[in-house]
Amino acid sequence: MEKHGTMTSDNHAALWHGRFKEGPDAAAVAFETSIFVDERMAFDDIQGSIAHAKMLSHSGIISEDESNQIVNGLESIKKDLESGSLKIDYSAEDIHSFIEATLTDRIGEPGKKVHTGRSRNDQIALDERLYLRRTIPEIQNAIIRVIDVLVKIAEENKNSLIPGFTHMQHAQPVTFAHHVCAWAWMFVRDWQRLEDSLKRINISPIGCCALAGSGLPLDREYEAKLLGFEKVTQNSLDTVSDRDYCIEVANNLSLIQMHLSRACEEIVLWATTEFSFVDLSEKWSTGSSIMPQKKNPDFVELIRGRTGKVYGNEISLLTMMKGLPLSYDRDMQEDKEPLFNSIDTVSSCLNVFAYMIETAKWNTENMEKACKGGFLNATDVADYLVKKGMPFRTAHGVSAKAVRISIENNCELEDLTLEQWKECSDLIEDDILSEISSRACVNARKTIGGPAPEMVDNQISELKKFCKNIK
Repeated sequence: MEKHGTMTSDNHAALWHGRFKEGPDAAAVAFETSIFVDERMAFDDIQGSIAHAKMLSHSGIISEDESNQIVNGLESIKKDLESGSLKIDYSAEDIHSFIEATLTDRIGEPGKKVHTGRSRNDQIALDERLYLRRTIPEIQNAIIRVIDVLVKIAEENKNSLIPGFTHMQHAQPVTFAHHVCAWAWMFVRDWQRLEDSLKRINISPIGCCALAGSGLPLDREYEAKLLGFEKVTQNSLDTVSDRDYCIEVANNLSLIQMHLSRACEEIVLWATTEFSFVDLSEKWSTGSSIMPQKKNPDFVELIRGRTGKVYGNEISLLTMMKGLPLSYDRDMQEDKEPLFNSIDTVSSCLNVFAYMIETAKWNTENMEKACKGGFLNATDVADYLVKKGMPFRTAHGVSAKAVRISIENNCELEDLTLEQWKECSDLIEDDILSEISSRACVNARKTIGGPAPEMVDNQISELKKFCKNIK
C-alpha cells in the first residue's frame, strides 16, 4: 500500500476482535471476507461516514474538531483512491473495515470515533441504498438510449409492413414501426419501475445500529438530510434485516432482461434465411470456426442467454431471505454479489442492444412480402361484413369459410373470384378487395394504440415526450 495506506496490526484487526483471545483461522477469514465484492461501495461508505461524523458533532457526541479531522481524513482517502495512490487492502474483512482502519491510521484516535452510534448492520444498509441511488439512474439512462434508438427506427418505418404473429403463426399485418414501438413501451415500464423503486430506496437506515437503535442522542433526520434522503426508516428491527429494496431492484432488472431477451429472440428469428427481415452489422456478428459462410447473431444470443443468470440472481436473493428471523443474520452478506452481477449484466446488455439495433439493416421489402401469406387479412373480411350489418360471430364463420375455399384452391383471399366470395355471403361485393389488402388492413386500424401510421405517429410523439421530460 502506498503512503498513508499502511495500517498497524491493531488497526487492521477485525472490528469485532475485542471479545476474542485469538484471531480467526486464515481459512475462516478467507471464507467470510466480502471486500472483493463490496469494494465498489467504497465511495458510498466514505459519503455515509462523512455525514455520520457531521451528525455526531451536530448532536454533541464528538467535538467539532474531531468531526473535522474525520471528514478531512475521509476526503483524503477518497482522493487517494480516485488517484490510485491508495490501493485497497484485500486482507481487510470488508470495505467498511478497510476505510475505518485507514482513517485511524491517518488521523489517530479521532478515527476510532467514526463508528460511534452505528453498527455495520445499518452502515451496510446505508451503503447499499447510496450505491443503488446513484447506480439506478445510470441504468435508466441506458434504457432511455435504447428507447431513443427504437423511436428513430420507428420514425423511418411508419409505412413499412410486417406480419404480426400470435402463437408464432401469421395473425394480422402491422407496421414495423408499430412492432418496434411495442419494444419501446416495454422499456418505458422498466424505467418507471426503477423510478418507483427509488422511492423506497431513498429512506435512511442509519442510526438503527445493530437492531435496537442507540442510547446516544443521534439525530437521524439531520444525517438523512445531509445524505439527501427523503425520510428515515421507522423500525430499527425491520431496517437492519430489510433487503426488500435489493430484491425489488433485482426483480426490475429481471424484467428488463426479459424484455431484452424477447426482442433478441425475434431478432434471432428475423436474421435467419427463412425470414431475412434483418441484416445485423458485421461489427455485431461472428463467424464459424468450420463453416466459412456463417454470419451468426452471437451477441443477440448472448443477451438472451444471460437472462437466466439475472433470473437466478433474483431467486438467490429471495431464497437467502426466505427463512431469516429478525433481525440481521450473516446470510445477508450474500445479497451484494447477485445484485451487483445483475446490475452489471443488464447494464452491459442494454448498451450492446442499443448499438446492435442502431447499426442493423432492416429488410422491409422482405417484411412486406411476408404479409402476403397466411391469411393475415381474414379478420378484416369479418370486419367488412360487420360494417354491412352482419353479427360478428356470423361474419367470423363466413371469413373462415372463405379461408377454407382459398386453401382448397391454393390461393390467397384476395385471389378469390367474386363468385367464390358470393358462395360465402351475398353481402360481399367487388369492393372487398380494396378493404383487405395488407395496406388497407393496417390503415383501417385507427384505434388508439393501433398500427395505422397516424396512430403510430401518436405513439412516437408520446415516446419522444417521455424521453424529453426525463432528459
